[in-house]
Amino acid sequence: MEAKNLITKTGFSHEGSRTCYMPGFAKYRPGPPVPLENRQWPNHVITKAPIWASSDLRDGNQSLEVPMSLEQKLRFFEFLVSMGFKTIEIAFPAASDTEFKLTRTLIENDLIPDDVAIQVLTQSREHIIARTFEALKGAKNAIIHLYNSTSALQRDVVFGFSRQQCIDLAVQGARMIKDYIDRDTSGTNWMLEYSPESFSGTEPDFAVEICDAVLDVWQPTEERKAIINLPNTVEMATPNHYADQVEYFCTHTRWRPQILVSLHPHNDRGTATAAAELGLLAGADRIEGTLFGNGERTGNADILNIAMNLYVQGIDPGLDFSDMNAVVEVYEDCTHMMVPPRHPDAGRLVFTSFSGSHQDAIKKGMARQAEHPERWEVPYLPLDPADVGRSYEPIIRINSQSGKGGVAYILEHRNGLMLPKEVAAEFSKICTRISDSQHRELLPHEIFTLFKQEYINITQPLCLKSYQEEVLGMDQAAVVAVLDTPQGERTIRGRGIGLLDAFLDAVHAIVDEKLEIVLYSQHAMTRGTKSMAMAYVQVKGTDGRITTGCGLSSNVSKSSLRAVVSAVNKRQAEPAPRSRQAEPAPRSR
Repeated sequence: MEAKNLITKTGFSHEGSRTCYMPGFAKYRPGPPVPLENRQWPNHVITKAPIWASSDLRDGNQSLEVPMSLEQKLRFFEFLVSMGFKTIEIAFPAASDTEFKLTRTLIENDLIPDDVAIQVLTQSREHIIARTFEALKGAKNAIIHLYNSTSALQRDVVFGFSRQQCIDLAVQGARMIKDYIDRDTSGTNWMLEYSPESFSGTEPDFAVEICDAVLDVWQPTEERKAIINLPNTVEMATPNHYADQVEYFCTHTRWRPQILVSLHPHNDRGTATAAAELGLLAGADRIEGTLFGNGERTGNADILNIAMNLYVQGIDPGLDFSDMNAVVEVYEDCTHMMVPPRHPDAGRLVFTSFSGSHQDAIKKGMARQAEHPERWEVPYLPLDPADVGRSYEPIIRINSQSGKGGVAYILEHRNGLMLPKEVAAEFSKICTRISDSQHRELLPHEIFTLFKQEYINITQPLCLKSYQEEVLGMDQAAVVAVLDTPQGERTIRGRGIGLLDAFLDAVHAIVDEKLEIVLYSQHAMTRGTKSMAMAYVQVKGTDGRITTGCGLSSNVSKSSLRAVVSAVNKRQAEPAPRSRQAEPAPRSR
């Protein structure tokens, strides 16, 4: 009897005797093939940079647990302009007063250069469109970005729409926008953009149909083009599948000469960069994304990564990343996110080799490079570090006395902790002081023990027992928490912009001091759904003093609140924050 490819009770497959550890794969379905005959994109070569559109202040900002303040947004906007971005999606003005205020602040204070267009998002609803135009009053160059979800799954599960109802909604919004522009006498240079959101889950023929229906209303010309943005809102298949979808659209729309085809890839499969590059091969003109891929869930396309990929292919990316350290500094300061140390272009270790053979090859390549400075050819270094303001740094080992970088490296690679630079700088001073006082080197396990004692889940004098969060709107949240205090159990309540801000507002009733979060970062300790989450928080009081706390939990929100409690407890410690802890005992010789 012929063996069948079945999973047995023991987990073995008769075919090839292969163990199946995750049989749940059978409930997932691959993306259906795109009906694209004679595809051309595999034969194409990218020869120029696309039009870049930064979504850091909108898509990126909405994914931050602690959103940027107005001051940080203005700084980030100026920073994006300085790098060469000519299109910046700044807000969804109708979503909140904060988003509206940013738009008005940029316009009223004349902070937008004449050659830069601001882009704003709107849904196909009359009061939202009206609020959007109110926010843009007086803008020099503005892009109105209309969207509605078009995927088969969203139409069925979320909206209960037929194809025609979905088209009617998009067309209705397109007409309202056109009517506003037709009546406008302000002199604003308007550009129109439409996104069939969840394009990657939309039937290719329907994506063409609904976009063409919108374009039939807008009537773009080759001189005044509209933008059709094709979002890979949820990355559902391999990058070549997305390229097929893009090429299908480009070759089937009736309006190709009159539009710019834009891409907005997300990173659910970890291939947003590849999807963007193959999408360019498939005919796209423009890419929306964020620096370092910051965005909801797994992130957006990383514009910096895509731009630098073009750069090392001999193509001018049209953006300035010549001072990568400054780019990282501004990004981390404004977003409180951390650039991974092995980020392809900007990580602190990307120009560091620990392998002796790699170091030897690079050393010889650097010596040979002097013979042909007009071209870059060095083994293991596709990018000249000097082009981004960096240098090659061969490091064989890092001990506990090598400063904040060494301490951070040990905690990351041995214990899975990715310390924000501010926390690393503070903790390294503690390590140095103890090492100096004991006249010896601290071992890696001692460094980790000391870090746990100093920062993680500090429960005296306050201890978080439970909490409940309520989301009140786009930016607002409320929290009710129960804490153990020296005076007994207390129930506290607060409101704020997000969970942490609301919790600090509640804590104010106990500590009688107004505190604000000046740093927040979190990450998973390991891979997998059962991973513990580590959160880092720095809070600042009215006296200007900043204290650090960390929280560890299987729940991200709980780890964040524990970090806040740890930081608050450190402020309450007397006489000094470390006096409650014993220093590591000297090693026996």
